Amino acid sequence: MIVSMQDKGEALLSKCSKGFKSLVRRKQVDSVHVRREGHQLARKLTALDLTAIGVGTTIGAGVYVLVGTVAREHTGPALTVSFLIAGLAAALSAFCYAELASRCPSAGSAYHYTYICIGESVAWLIGWSLILEYTIGGAAIAGGISPNIALFLGGEGNLPAFLVRHTIPQLGVVVDPCAAILVLIVTFLLCAGIKESSLVQTIVTTVNVCAMLFIIVAGGYLACKTGWVGYELHGGFFPFGLNGMLAGSAIVFFSYIGFDAVTGAAEETKRPLRDLPLGIGMTLTLCCILYMLVSVVIVGLVPYYALNPDTPISSAFSANGMQWAAYIVTAGAVTALCASLMGSLLPQPRLLMAMARDGLLPAFFSDISTRTHVPVKSTVTTGMLAAVLAFFMDVSELSGMVSVGTLLAFTVVAISILILRYAPPEEVPLPSSLQQFIDSVRKQLDDDSQSMERKEFNDVDIVEQSPSQSDHGEASIQYPLIEKQFSEDKQNPQRRRNIAVWNIALFCIGVLVLTSAASAEYLPSLVRFSLGTVGAAILLCSLVVLACLNQDEARHSFGHTGGFLCPFVPFLPAACILINAYLLMSLGVGTWIRVSIWLIMGALVYISYGWRHSSLTNAVYVPMAYLDHIYRASSSHQV
Repeated sequence: MIVSMQDKGEALLSKCSKGFKSLVRRKQVDSVHVRREGHQLARKLTALDLTAIGVGTTIGAGVYVLVGTVAREHTGPALTVSFLIAGLAAALSAFCYAELASRCPSAGSAYHYTYICIGESVAWLIGWSLILEYTIGGAAIAGGISPNIALFLGGEGNLPAFLVRHTIPQLGVVVDPCAAILVLIVTFLLCAGIKESSLVQTIVTTVNVCAMLFIIVAGGYLACKTGWVGYELHGGFFPFGLNGMLAGSAIVFFSYIGFDAVTGAAEETKRPLRDLPLGIGMTLTLCCILYMLVSVVIVGLVPYYALNPDTPISSAFSANGMQWAAYIVTAGAVTALCASLMGSLLPQPRLLMAMARDGLLPAFFSDISTRTHVPVKSTVTTGMLAAVLAFFMDVSELSGMVSVGTLLAFTVVAISILILRYAPPEEVPLPSSLQQFIDSVRKQLDDDSQSMERKEFNDVDIVEQSPSQSDHGEASIQYPLIEKQFSEDKQNPQRRRNIAVWNIALFCIGVLVLTSAASAEYLPSLVRFSLGTVGAAILLCSLVVLACLNQDEARHSFGHTGGFLCPFVPFLPAACILINAYLLMSLGVGTWIRVSIWLIMGALVYISYGWRHSSLTNAVYVPMAYLDHIYRASSSHQV
């Protein structure tokens, strides 16, 4: 009886251990060894194409409104500095994305990187969050286009009747046919091919940038004529103080979201190691420069307190006798929304394709067209869903959920950089069909290792019989095996990896405690201060330990080498995690409740389907040192 209970307990423990390992199993970086079946995405994009996609996705119509509300309520003339600080904060995430994109240039973006560096369950939640972001984001953007088109044409009365918003009396629902039609048009363009859709994206983005250049040049000319009256105020450059300027930075930070869309087209880039980091860098640089120049001009053209919060740019030109400029500004807003809509709908089919390849979603989503070389089924599915949402629902109240997906992705990408540098995966999964080659190579390498150990033992005997060397350097040169053993014992890489993993975990806990205390305004001040102090202490201590540790040597051979490397590790990723975690904690409770419901739904889908159908379910994990030998043995057997 006792033996039977022990057996059951051991079986239960084994199942729990296996279940936990399946949640943190990690996939292999796609390499020359990984040959996918079926048709592939077409590699046609250059750095300029990626920049057009990134700039078009990032610069939405929000900037045409944001400069008025932020300047009036938070920053005053210091709006330019707020855009600069927000741009630098976004650059922290961009550096992390650039390294991972060049090391792991496959579709899926943050989902793909998380799956490789952290594990399957976390990757699923990130992918599930990004699905929500792209779907709601696309529907919200489409819903903002029709009012701007109506404004450009002089009112809704000038729109064709079938495009005008109207209410269905029986349901009491306001429908937006124009938004749905625009989503379907963009979906058709995306199905036509990546080069064709990127060409349209480039044209639309160019029109938007030209409109912003007009604002900068014409507004600068008017401001020079009027003497830059917006800066000649008694309140000075910082009327709301430093806190107001920083609060403005936190708000305008979201205007930089979109550069990560560049990584969604990684598999369609001609030279990903070079062009992906270049596209990300050029996107962020151009957006930051344009934002800052527009804010300099508009805040200088009109005093910040006189800016119209709804149409700040148009009203600033009208106040200086250029009412006709409103048409150019509105055209810029329409093209900005169209480019942003294309950029929002582009990554989602590729994300679904990547998740389906990994077995976490049905294989339906991984099909690639033989003619256009794009995932047409995924594109049509996501386009139809976004069109239905844009037609029937007012998703403006759900727009805050878009930010959660992006900030979660930014956070885990920075954590992935720390893991990659200090504790990269030591084992890689291989299909069980290679089991015979795995066993053969393992036996061969074990025999070679035993032979090497016997050789080292004989060398040590020779050393003991020879005269002792007074100088350690001479001994290490004459007997390199002794020096090698001495060096390995001194460094103890496995112990260093364990210390690094624990400190990365502690750092994340410290960030969570600190940001929770900073954003929990409902708590008493003493409690917040105490929690913040504990969180800051954990954060700083773990960061100091990471800074003192040597980075893992395996990082040099991880993924595709020779690409961009994130600088100032661990400090830059640590700052990125802290900033994004604070912004996440600052979102409203209602937003988190809605997001939590979505994530719970995602967890149920993963448990019921993804976990059981994962491509790693029967995978065999082998040390990375065995990988080339196994593939070589497999290739020779096929020949």
